Amino acid sequence: MSARNRVTPFSDIVAIALRGLFMGNRGCLHRDGDLVRHHSGKRWITCDTDFRDRKVEQWAQGRYTVLFFHDEAVALAAGHRPCAECRRPCYNAFREAWGGRPSADEMDARLHRERLGERPTADWSTLPHGAFVCVDALPMLVTQDSIVPWSVDGYGVPTPRPRTGQVTVLTPASTVAVLGAGYEPLLAI
Repeated sequence: MSARNRVTPFSDIVAIALRGLFMGNRGCLHRDGDLVRHHSGKRWITCDTDFRDRKVEQWAQGRYTVLFFHDEAVALAAGHRPCAECRRPCYNAFREAWGGRPSADEMDARLHRERLGERPTADWSTLPHGAFVCVDALPMLVTQDSIVPWSVDGYGVPTPRPRTGQVTVLTPASTVAVLGAGYEPLLAI
């Protein structure tokens, strides 16, 4: 049985077998190997799974809870951003696309407000490649010409992207703007 440490585009933490390209954290969320909270603090980061041969113990008491993401688009939709240490080039690119070279604290504070707020709607035509939306209660990855359903088994079969209408956006608004400014998330499709 898989541990409850995989993150969905809805930001839920679930127990599924789907492997992750990335790991990350939102602080210490566990006690005695069980999740007891959704997040702790505003710093939600996405890390490489292999960095300087570091080994991170899962469920270490008093340490951050290790989470896993299928790919970077899932992590971004859940409200995470690239780590400034292990993913420095991606962090710098994300920050540059954000505009104004904000500090990590500034980005984290804004993303946190957006994670806690209502999910906005947007016109299909305004959504950049790499954003996640919700269609019929299912998370869908937006690409240039298609939408791709995501499930606990990974990505499904793409369908043509609607050109008109409104859709609920899962990816925080600031991150949608970063994607629109040219940040390219690493995808597992």
